[in-house]
Amino acid sequence: MLAIDGGKPVRTEPLPKRALFGEAEKAAAMGLFDDAIESGNAIGYGGPEEAAYEAAVVDFHGGGFADLVNSGTSAVYVALGGLELEPAGEVVVPPITDPGGVMPVALLNQVPVVADAARGTFNAGAEQIAAVLTPHTRAILVAHIAGEPADMDPILELARSRDLPVIEDCAQAHGARYGGRLVGTLGKVAAFSTMSGKHHATGPQGGVVFSTDEQVGWRCKRFADRGKPLGLTGGTYVRAGLNLNGNELAAAVGRVQLARLPEIIASRRRVAMAIAAGLDAASAVRLGRELPNTEGVYWFLRVHVDAQRLTVDKDGFAAAVAAEGIPTNPSYRHLPAEADWFRRRRVFPPSDYPWGLPDYQGDRQATFSCPLAVEAVESHFLLHIHENFGAGEVADIVAALRKVESAYSEESTT
Repeated sequence: MLAIDGGKPVRTEPLPKRALFGEAEKAAAMGLFDDAIESGNAIGYGGPEEAAYEAAVVDFHGGGFADLVNSGTSAVYVALGGLELEPAGEVVVPPITDPGGVMPVALLNQVPVVADAARGTFNAGAEQIAAVLTPHTRAILVAHIAGEPADMDPILELARSRDLPVIEDCAQAHGARYGGRLVGTLGKVAAFSTMSGKHHATGPQGGVVFSTDEQVGWRCKRFADRGKPLGLTGGTYVRAGLNLNGNELAAAVGRVQLARLPEIIASRRRVAMAIAAGLDAASAVRLGRELPNTEGVYWFLRVHVDAQRLTVDKDGFAAAVAAEGIPTNPSYRHLPAEADWFRRRRVFPPSDYPWGLPDYQGDRQATFSCPLAVEAVESHFLLHIHENFGAGEVADIVAALRKVESAYSEESTT
């Protein structure tokens, strides 16, 4: 009997906490406080810790230019700002993402145009992006949701054919690989979130802007610090920008975290692969489809449910798994096109800018239904895993999924 119907659950013990921060991070932070107390100088920003962390990020990615900022949303904003796109144009944005992954587009006076998802995934594909390109498109913003790389080569080829820069949103994909290459190194510029829930963190909030293009890197760094003439000879503030800087404390924590990232990635992959293997014989439940020649890093697991083979829908399946002691998130319906701010164009109220900008010549009435993205979110639920899961947790997750599948299988009721 299923636990949701009064039976005994597969797991009665809570799943282990992630415990992301430990003594090493504490020591790094306390060292800064000790120095501040001894010297009398406050903990600041733009100092040796930040430089060391940014150098470590660059080294992790095999070269380039990095800037620590104060959030993942800021990282997207700065990455876009560093490209200096001509205003009153359009930027293609992902079909499924956090609001902070799209709002910066509109805040920079570009109209966000939503591309649908590639079938069976949470990420946009080249075909879907091509369908929304217009003469007004200025750039393409691609997100690697759940730590699963988007299919980048066709997207990059499409972008090259139109001379469009590609921005990668790697908030959920630290260290993921596409064709052996690290995400974040494929487009013109990339944005990472380093808030406390991500693969590696700089504290409660944080972000990194990364580019292999030094000029873009310097423009981003200037834009993130109120237009200071960083990397230039002389001059005063060279453009308008916000103070979106990271700080020494965040960098000190981040440097410890970054050193652990390869181990974190390897452990998450091991857990995900073990769960996938445990579902090999399942008929109605499996992990979400991934692209060949990619290495995901699994910020969460997408679990696909074939409801046609079951007597319950996806939400009911997820609820039953949760009752077995395996917490689930029944939906990840974060579709920008469905958000109130997007539909009502509440960016610069009371105006409807950027859609209403006099210089914008695109389709001001455009709406985006994104049927493939809706299909994807309505056929998947989420399992949150982390690097501290062991064989026992994997076994219980697989057992709960198989138990619920068996109970709700069409075959078992005929």
